[in-house]
Amino acid sequence: MPNPTGYSASQIWLHWIVALLIVLQFVLKNPISEAWRAMGRGEEVAFSTLIGAHVAGGLLVLALVIWRLVLRVTRGAPQPPAEESAPLKLVAKATHGLLYLLLIGMPVSGATAWIGGIEAAAGVHSVLRVLMLLFVALHVAGALYHQFVLKNKLLARMKRPG
Repeated sequence: MPNPTGYSASQIWLHWIVALLIVLQFVLKNPISEAWRAMGRGEEVAFSTLIGAHVAGGLLVLALVIWRLVLRVTRGAPQPPAEESAPLKLVAKATHGLLYLLLIGMPVSGATAWIGGIEAAAGVHSVLRVLMLLFVALHVAGALYHQFVLKNKLLARMKRPG
């Protein structure tokens, strides 16, 4: 696998676009949650642009994350700073791996629930939502820790192609 010193412009753009889409997915959560509950009560649910946007946004996240993974495999990703401790490297690797799993699992479970009408998938989607919030918070905290405590300019890799 290649060993680049920084992320490509495509990797950086995909990171920030997916981050924005994830924020939008949380903003657009209420209309689809209300519609799901109404369907569970046997009520008819009318088309809603906000529901459509949430479904489309989830599918777009899935497509972009697959693209990110293809780029990660073909182009590689920069190594953690050499001076970083082994436990911190392990936490970073685990956090990134779990974020990728969540970024795939969320849209798959959401689409399975919404399109397939499968209640269990909706339950999985709800659990993954909480985990997503937790791991996004951990990811942001780690980036800020590197920027302001370790001061190793790690965050710059996600701003400028390298």
